[in-house]
Amino acid sequence: MTDADERDPCAVAPAAPSPNAPVEVAIALIWKGTDLLITRRPAGVHLADFWEFPGGKRHTGESFERCAEREVLEEVGIVCRAQRTRDTIRHEYAERSVVLVPVDCVWQRGEPQCLGVAAWAWVTPRALSDYSFPEANRALLAALSRGGGRPGSVTG
Repeated sequence: MTDADERDPCAVAPAAPSPNAPVEVAIALIWKGTDLLITRRPAGVHLADFWEFPGGKRHTGESFERCAEREVLEEVGIVCRAQRTRDTIRHEYAERSVVLVPVDCVWQRGEPQCLGVAAWAWVTPRALSDYSFPEANRALLAALSRGGGRPGSVTG
Protein backbone atom coordinates (compact mmCIF):
# COMPACT_ATOMS: atom_id res chain seq x y z
CA MET A 1 0.00 0.00 0.00
CA THR A 2 1.36 3.46 -0.88
CA ASP A 3 1.03 6.68 1.05
CA ALA A 4 -1.53 7.83 -1.50
CA ASP A 5 -3.64 4.74 -0.76
CA GLU A 6 -3.58 5.48 2.99
CA ARG A 7 -4.79 9.07 2.66
CA ASP A 8 -8.32 9.85 3.67
CA PRO A 9 -10.12 10.80 0.43
CA CYS A 10 -12.46 13.03 2.43
CA ALA A 11 -9.70 14.90 4.25
CA VAL A 12 -9.60 18.62 3.68
CA ALA A 13 -6.25 20.26 3.03
CA PRO A 14 -5.30 22.91 5.59
CA ALA A 15 -6.50 26.32 4.54
CA ALA A 16 -3.99 28.97 3.58
CA PRO A 17 -3.84 31.85 6.04
CA SER A 18 -6.52 34.39 5.32
CA PRO A 19 -5.26 37.67 3.89
CA ASN A 20 -7.48 39.28 6.54
CA ALA A 21 -6.00 37.27 9.41
CA PRO A 22 -4.64 39.48 12.19
CA VAL A 23 -0.92 40.15 12.15
CA GLU A 24 0.68 38.69 15.31
CA VAL A 25 3.36 40.99 16.70
CA ALA A 26 5.68 40.77 19.70
CA ILE A 27 6.37 44.12 21.36
CA ALA A 28 9.62 44.19 23.35
CA LEU A 29 9.51 46.31 26.50
CA ILE A 30 13.27 46.44 27.01
CA TRP A 31 14.23 47.60 30.49
CA LYS A 32 17.67 49.02 31.23
CA GLY A 33 17.53 50.12 34.84
CA THR A 34 14.32 52.16 35.04
CA ASP A 35 14.35 53.17 31.36
CA LEU A 36 12.61 51.64 28.36
CA LEU A 37 13.93 51.53 24.80
CA ILE A 38 11.66 53.10 22.20
CA THR A 39 12.26 53.37 18.46
CA ARG A 40 10.90 55.50 15.63
CA ARG A 41 9.41 53.78 12.60
CA PRO A 42 11.18 54.63 9.32
CA ALA A 43 9.56 56.52 6.45
CA GLY A 44 7.70 54.45 3.88
CA VAL A 45 6.29 51.80 6.25
CA HIS A 46 2.91 51.32 7.92
CA LEU A 47 2.62 53.94 10.69
CA ALA A 48 5.81 55.70 9.56
CA ASP A 49 7.39 58.20 11.95
CA PHE A 50 5.46 56.99 15.00
CA TRP A 51 7.44 55.91 18.04
CA GLU A 52 7.02 52.34 19.21
CA PHE A 53 8.60 49.61 21.25
CA PRO A 54 10.87 47.43 19.11
CA GLY A 55 9.36 44.19 17.88
CA GLY A 56 7.80 42.60 14.87
CA LYS A 57 5.85 39.81 13.27
CA ARG A 58 5.99 36.39 14.84
CA HIS A 59 7.18 33.50 12.67
CA THR A 60 5.12 30.31 12.52
CA GLY A 61 5.88 28.17 15.57
CA GLU A 62 7.92 30.91 17.25
CA SER A 63 7.11 31.98 20.81
CA PHE A 64 6.39 35.64 21.42
CA GLU A 65 9.36 35.76 23.79
CA ARG A 66 11.76 34.42 21.15
CA CYS A 67 10.22 36.72 18.53
CA ALA A 68 10.85 39.77 20.75
CA GLU A 69 14.49 38.80 21.29
CA ARG A 70 15.04 38.16 17.56
CA GLU A 71 13.36 41.35 16.39
CA VAL A 72 15.32 43.50 18.86
CA LEU A 73 18.60 42.08 17.60
CA GLU A 74 17.53 42.66 13.97
CA GLU A 75 16.16 46.19 14.47
CA VAL A 76 18.60 47.74 16.94
CA GLY A 77 21.45 45.25 17.34
CA ILE A 78 21.19 44.70 21.08
CA VAL A 79 20.76 41.51 23.04
CA CYS A 80 17.90 41.29 25.52
CA ARG A 81 16.37 38.47 27.54
CA ALA A 82 12.60 37.98 27.52
CA GLN A 83 11.10 37.67 31.00
CA ARG A 84 7.32 37.46 30.65
CA THR A 85 4.40 38.40 28.44
CA ARG A 86 1.69 40.89 29.32
CA ASP A 87 -1.97 40.95 28.35
CA THR A 88 -2.60 40.69 24.62
CA ILE A 89 -3.75 43.81 22.77
CA ARG A 90 -6.10 43.47 19.80
CA HIS A 91 -6.54 46.48 17.54
CA GLU A 92 -8.24 47.20 14.23
CA TYR A 93 -6.63 49.70 11.88
CA ALA A 94 -8.41 50.61 8.64
CA GLU A 95 -5.90 48.60 6.61
CA ARG A 96 -5.24 45.64 8.97
CA SER A 97 -5.92 44.10 12.33
CA VAL A 98 -3.14 43.31 14.77
CA VAL A 99 -2.62 41.13 17.81
CA LEU A 100 0.12 42.68 19.92
CA VAL A 101 1.80 40.75 22.71
CA PRO A 102 3.97 42.92 24.96
CA VAL A 103 7.01 41.06 26.31
CA ASP A 104 8.97 42.43 29.26
CA CYS A 105 12.67 42.04 28.46
CA VAL A 106 15.86 43.01 30.23
CA TRP A 107 18.77 44.58 28.34
CA GLN A 108 21.82 42.29 28.29
CA ARG A 109 24.44 43.94 26.09
CA GLY A 110 25.10 46.22 23.15
CA GLU A 111 24.31 49.80 22.32
CA PRO A 112 21.27 50.50 20.12
CA GLN A 113 21.89 51.13 16.43
CA CYS A 114 19.50 52.24 13.70
CA LEU A 115 19.50 48.95 11.75
CA GLY A 116 15.78 48.82 11.01
CA VAL A 117 14.55 51.96 12.73
CA ALA A 118 14.85 55.70 12.10
CA ALA A 119 15.83 56.62 15.68
CA TRP A 120 15.94 55.26 19.21
CA ALA A 121 15.83 56.59 22.78
CA TRP A 122 15.98 55.30 26.36
CA VAL A 123 13.11 56.95 28.26
CA THR A 124 11.39 56.67 31.61
CA PRO A 125 7.83 55.32 31.57
CA ARG A 126 6.51 58.73 32.62
CA ALA A 127 8.16 60.36 29.58
CA LEU A 128 6.35 58.08 27.11
CA SER A 129 3.54 60.63 26.77
CA ASP A 130 6.05 63.03 25.16
CA TYR A 131 6.21 60.76 22.08
CA SER A 132 3.62 59.94 19.40
CA PHE A 133 2.77 56.22 19.48
CA PRO A 134 0.24 54.29 17.36
CA GLU A 135 -3.31 54.13 18.70
CA ALA A 136 -3.00 50.41 19.51
CA ASN A 137 -0.46 51.24 22.24
CA ARG A 138 -2.75 53.58 24.23
CA ALA A 139 -3.71 51.22 27.08
CA LEU A 140 -0.18 49.85 27.43
CA LEU A 141 1.29 53.36 27.57
CA ALA A 142 -1.25 54.39 30.21
CA ALA A 143 -0.41 51.34 32.34
CA LEU A 144 3.33 51.99 32.06
CA SER A 145 2.93 55.71 32.84
CA ARG A 146 0.91 55.09 35.99
CA GLY A 147 3.38 52.65 37.46
CA GLY A 148 2.55 49.41 35.68
CA GLY A 149 6.15 49.36 34.62
CA ARG A 150 9.08 47.15 35.26
CA PRO A 151 7.95 43.95 36.96
CA GLY A 152 9.68 43.15 40.24
CA SER A 153 10.85 39.79 38.87
CA VAL A 154 12.96 41.43 36.16
CA THR A 155 16.55 42.06 37.12
CA GLY A 156 19.28 43.46 35.04
